[in-house]
Amino acid sequence: MHIHPDLRALRSDDTPQRDAQAALFRAVKAWRERPHMAAVLADLDAFAAQGPLADCPALAGLFAPNGSDAGELAEEFSRVVSDAVSRSPLGHVPLRHFTDGTISTLLLARSGNVTLSLIALDGDGLAARPDPVTVDFSPSEVWECVLAGTARAERIERMFTGEKEALLDHRRVSLVPGDVVARDASREALLVRAVEGRLVTLRLQRRQANAGTTREYSLADGRLVYQAAGNPQDSRTELIMALLGRMKREDAAPAFARIAREQGTASLRWQALREFLALDTAAGFGALTAIARAPDDELAPSAGALRAQLIEAHPMLAKVSVCPE
Repeated sequence: MHIHPDLRALRSDDTPQRDAQAALFRAVKAWRERPHMAAVLADLDAFAAQGPLADCPALAGLFAPNGSDAGELAEEFSRVVSDAVSRSPLGHVPLRHFTDGTISTLLLARSGNVTLSLIALDGDGLAARPDPVTVDFSPSEVWECVLAGTARAERIERMFTGEKEALLDHRRVSLVPGDVVARDASREALLVRAVEGRLVTLRLQRRQANAGTTREYSLADGRLVYQAAGNPQDSRTELIMALLGRMKREDAAPAFARIAREQGTASLRWQALREFLALDTAAGFGALTAIARAPDDELAPSAGALRAQLIEAHPMLAKVSVCPE
């Protein structure tokens, strides 16, 4: 195998690569310290503390309809980083990023449950994909400013929600530079259908402090096809519970019982209840009965339906007493 002398030199001494990376860290740090960006970052912290966007003038200015702040921020960032990369090509931009060839994201800043990102959507890549058959709604607030490109999209609102289905209202919209789309993502989704060239947006997203459930519905009939915990901690807890359940760890049953009875998210409590039933049927069924009989518990209808199904399949369960508090 032939190895170029420059590459061979790098293998024996990585100082040039480390120097290049340090240069890019300094470039991004200097950009963050510029007055306007520093004000945006300060507002990002305040916004993460659940303050209203209107009380964060530098951040809110990025999402003023037909304003210039968002474009100027993106242009300044691109210029600073491009210059740094051209001077230090062995380094990489020290910011979290993702691409699948169609959708590309670059995380500019983050504070708690709030993120500020650049998003690029390639029109040719989008056109090559199958038409979407589902739409999801997540517990978050989203503001998106179009920086470049045009697109055809749909704003889909979840008008009415049952246990297993939702009524979806579709409204066509066109996206052009300067447009700002603000939405409560738990009840309204933006589905991009077609893009001319490439659509570039600046996106601000704030997850709800006590994130609920992310739900995915069929576009054709509004049928619920998938749901998951909207809070990363809940997702981790659900995975841990599933693992302990598969390991038959009966000592975990009391912890599952506590989670099922607590005032947490419905999906987490329901998962805990299912795992509790699997590990300790008698005690789990008692907890299921207590929840089913609690009139103010959002899990009561589902718990009552599951209780009836279990009694029909296993009549002896009807004699199980309610789990004590």
